[in-house]
Amino acid sequence: MHFIHLKDDYIKLGQALKAAGLVDSGVEAKIVVQDGEVKVNGEVDTRRGRKLVAGDMVEFHGEEIKIEK
Repeated sequence: MHFIHLKDDYIKLGQALKAAGLVDSGVEAKIVVQDGEVKVNGEVDTRRGRKLVAGDMVEFHGEEIKIEK
């Protein structure tokens, strides 16, 4: 499991995937999110700009990211 500690109130979904090292670029993040390969809190979310806050969980290809304050 990967942990992202927020510096601000939120982080965008595409940025979180990149920060956790699960994608190599913003373009790759955009593609996997738009293709429905990413779940936020157990549900597929196709919005790359989705704002993640403390407590949110992201799943991608068997990897998990937990957003923490």
